[in-house]
Amino acid sequence: MENPKIAVVGIGNWGKHLVRNYYDLGVLYACCDFDEKKLEVAKKTFNVPKIASDFNSIVSDPEIDGIVIAAPAVHHYELAKASLEAGKATYIEKPMALEVKHCEELVKIAEEKDLPLMVGHLMLYHPAMVKIKEYIDNGELGDIYYAYSLRVNLGTVRKDENSLWSFAPHDISMFLYLFGSEVENVSARGQSYLQKGIEDVVFLSLYFKDKRMAQIQISWLDPHKERKLTIVGNKKMLVFDDIQSAEKIKIYNKGITKGENPEFDSYGDYLTLRTGDILMPYVKMSEPLRLECTHFLDCVKNNKKPLTDGKNGVDVVRILEKAQESLRNNGVPVAI
Repeated sequence: MENPKIAVVGIGNWGKHLVRNYYDLGVLYACCDFDEKKLEVAKKTFNVPKIASDFNSIVSDPEIDGIVIAAPAVHHYELAKASLEAGKATYIEKPMALEVKHCEELVKIAEEKDLPLMVGHLMLYHPAMVKIKEYIDNGELGDIYYAYSLRVNLGTVRKDENSLWSFAPHDISMFLYLFGSEVENVSARGQSYLQKGIEDVVFLSLYFKDKRMAQIQISWLDPHKERKLTIVGNKKMLVFDDIQSAEKIKIYNKGITKGENPEFDSYGDYLTLRTGDILMPYVKMSEPLRLECTHFLDCVKNNKKPLTDGKNGVDVVRILEKAQESLRNNGVPVAI
């Protein structure tokens, strides 16, 4: 397959960025949305062969090789299932679906039909995240103790999903990727301030089987826009600030060194504070979404398994499901 033809289904707040990228890559064949106003804008902006409000006309079109689903999460399962059953390589924006059983069904269909199934866990394509993964894997930070992330903003308030399902997939997928270990249990607490039953603010804790911990703070009701990750190792500590235009990663040569003879050393000798230089490595930046789109095209063209495949999507939704259960029970830890 030389140049796959791609259809984007759902061209709203996020889908429009997918449309732009696939159009610039020269592979956008169709745009689909239930909102006629959005379709009118697409017609004026992009010169593509097909603009449609009927999803069936997309899945039944033999010209289309891959379908990109960026509709609201409540529709992901039904749209993705129809896409896969029609024999199309399928990309689903996060979260993959709203139930683990639906995610597992999509994975099964993709495997049976030998089709690429990819989930939009964008952070795994971020050049800085790839660099951080290298630092962890090569032992630059030492043994990782714990990490925490902050994803807050004042802005778009959803009506059909809470902040946990809207924002946390980014950070959950990020921690699974960086730590490379399984989550043992989760706990979550939050509050619904703006709309009854839809949590605006959530504090989510992940406890891994190798004793690592991760804390995720998410909110769309905050005075700051912050996208920050802190990782604490026994050798060094790392901070990733995605809002910064440059110097996104800082590595702190800080820590506490333990003495060799805790039974005989004095307290001051046994635990010694160590403070060293701060390294700000250069990261060659490219738009993460463009890299993600290019990866999907490669998977469609060569029938490859995506980095963020269906199994990755299942793992994230399973944690979200258990976190939602904990949220309903006022933070009680729930085993994965």
